[in-house]
Amino acid sequence: MPTLRRARGHNPWRSLRHPSMRWWSVANLVSNAGTWMQLTVQNLLVLQVTGSAAMTGLSLAVQAGPGLLLGLAGGAVVDAWPRKLTAALSQVALGLVAFTTAVLVALDALNVPALLLLAAVTGVISTVDGPACALLGNDLVPRRDVPSAIALGSAVHSVGRLAGTALAGGAVVLFGTASAFVANGFSFVFVAAIIPFLRLVDRAAEEPEDAPAPAAPEAAGKPNDGGARAGLRFFRRRPQLVLLAGITALSSVFGRNYALTLAVLVTGPLAGGPGAFGTVSTALAVGGIVGALLAGVLQRPSVRLVAAMSAIGAVFQIAAGLTPTLGLLILLVIPMAVVESVSDTAGATVLQTDPPPEMRGRVLGVWRSLSTGWGLVGPPTVGLMMELMGARAALVAGGLLVALPAAAGLLFHALRRRAPDSEPAPVPAPRAEPAPAPAPEPAPVPVG
Repeated sequence: MPTLRRARGHNPWRSLRHPSMRWWSVANLVSNAGTWMQLTVQNLLVLQVTGSAAMTGLSLAVQAGPGLLLGLAGGAVVDAWPRKLTAALSQVALGLVAFTTAVLVALDALNVPALLLLAAVTGVISTVDGPACALLGNDLVPRRDVPSAIALGSAVHSVGRLAGTALAGGAVVLFGTASAFVANGFSFVFVAAIIPFLRLVDRAAEEPEDAPAPAAPEAAGKPNDGGARAGLRFFRRRPQLVLLAGITALSSVFGRNYALTLAVLVTGPLAGGPGAFGTVSTALAVGGIVGALLAGVLQRPSVRLVAAMSAIGAVFQIAAGLTPTLGLLILLVIPMAVVESVSDTAGATVLQTDPPPEMRGRVLGVWRSLSTGWGLVGPPTVGLMMELMGARAALVAGGLLVALPAAAGLLFHALRRRAPDSEPAPVPAPRAEPAPAPAPEPAPVPVG
């Protein structure tokens, strides 16, 4: 029986034992397929409406802008409102935006001002919807199964992306461009309809076994004081979160931009064409799914694991920059995607379980602002590096800029753990006569 219990504990699909997670996964699959149906045609639609590649980029920036500026405020809303209500309302709001876009497209009334307004509204709603849905999914399973839930979500995202991309072409040919937006709108409605029937896990009941040790008061700050600013203060004073942000920022800016770096490498030094890059992209998708399955085995991921995976991924990136043939590159990008997926799952688990429950929305809000920032900085930085250094040198240099700090941090942590304690051992106090036993005090009520 213990062996069977351990096997179940390491099953990457263990989160599916919970009925609410099964329903949530189905809803996520439908939602992701609808989202990718819309995204597949959206950029082409924007380019058709505006006639300008620069305006297309501006629309994407307008949609991403609220995440940079309002991420913390959105996280504070998630912490202040009931999770299920917040997620359901945000899904309905996104559905209304999709239906509105579909009507404007069908009536040939979508112009540039309306396009930018819809992009901005979508960005604002997403600052609430992102952390609300992420934390709601985790609230459906015990804490030990959160890594499995996050990994399952990653796998569902990948499958939904493939399905949505495939469905978009047929839908547009048969029913027109507006059909992709209609399908996405109904996918949001479907998720909103599922949410009221989900059952949340009682965290208080599992607190003694599964919850991490509470942080020191000086490190954690005052969770319920200061609203959105308390989230930023908490994040700054939590060393593991700051380290996680630093590692992820380096990886996101100097690595991971494979849609750009590998496209230039394949079509440039390796003399391949669009078909060859499509094969590389498929290998990346396969590696991402495999990595999500492997990440589901994790029990308690840590920032050290994220650093190790980032360093390993950077080494693969360096090797990819030096690879002489397309076939070898395809073999390399699969483990690159695997370690990236494991790293993402481990980092997401730390973000969503390390803070106390009343702070998690604000922590994810801070993370959204940060990740939007380095997401905007990364592509132009890597693009400039490739212009100045060439594709191969840029991949190698970027890999070194990620691998060396991550390896140095891991080495420093290992040496620190091995260092002997410099403080003298406490001298035991002399034995005293037993005093009468005091009256028992009431047990402290666990927080969170």
